[in-house]
Amino acid sequence: MGRFLAHVAIKFALLMLASSLVVFALVSASPIDPVSANVGQAALATMSVEQRAELSEYWGSDTPFWERYASWIGALAHGDMGMSLRFNAPVEQVIAQRALNSLALMSLAWVASGVLGFTLGVVAGAHRDSMIDRFTKAYCFVLAASPTFWVALLMLIVFSVVLGWFPVGFSAPIGKAASEVTFLDALHHLALPAITLSLVGVANVALHTREKTIDVMAQPFVRLARARGQSNARVIVRHGLRNLALPAITLQFTQIAEIFGGSVLVEQVFSYPGLGQAAVVAGIGGDAALLAGIALVSAALVFGGNLIANILYGVIDPRLREVHHG
Repeated sequence: MGRFLAHVAIKFALLMLASSLVVFALVSASPIDPVSANVGQAALATMSVEQRAELSEYWGSDTPFWERYASWIGALAHGDMGMSLRFNAPVEQVIAQRALNSLALMSLAWVASGVLGFTLGVVAGAHRDSMIDRFTKAYCFVLAASPTFWVALLMLIVFSVVLGWFPVGFSAPIGKAASEVTFLDALHHLALPAITLSLVGVANVALHTREKTIDVMAQPFVRLARARGQSNARVIVRHGLRNLALPAITLQFTQIAEIFGGSVLVEQVFSYPGLGQAAVVAGIGGDAALLAGIALVSAALVFGGNLIANILYGVIDPRLREVHHG
């Protein structure tokens, strides 16, 4: 156990280091000038040479990449993630303010996509080659091939603009003080982005569960139960779910990365103030410190999901534990 924990800790530290290094390297290689991107060309044209030099120093645009990264790493070692120049606030404060919105969106979509995908997969596999099976496969293939932002725009146009069932965007009603926003207000604004994100995350779990269900339904003990007069539904509930639930849950944990990646696009389309939208703003503005902080948070989420999935794989098949320890 000690070796396993040490191995996990080393992998996690290397992942954090690599993620932050890549972010700083990409920001340094980007053609975006953070000064002109955040001040504006018109305002920049009216500034003196001294003012421009002062802004360049403030944004670190003239500072060598390795020097900026070494300074940021040194501050991070003391618990300081740096200053978000785009939001004019500490990075940890920006992340804390927006993390709750993103976690609420991703958690709701993650659970909904898992439940919907598992249900569709079991029903489709139990009724192989039926109408519902063909519908499930078509639904999964179409959504798996559809860009997330396109699906989000379509949902926004239909359910917000045309039907008016949901707000057009944001996480709370416009013009309403934060102290006056109720739970129902927040849920109303969260619903459509979460539904959109969950719909595009169904395919993998549904198709995988369908194949597993078909395999289970072909087992001798299932044929014996059917010979005794048990219905498909009773066979699945009594004999199939225990063989299907854990693999589906394991696969669901590996999809945390896809859920987070999809949330970036969904938040941007719905103007939902989460980490994804903050990452887009930071990228456009060349805010390396904020981008690196968001990258660390997202990498930690993905690492945690994959770690749980690997542990569950070992629970499903003990041979994987033997290979891992070997």
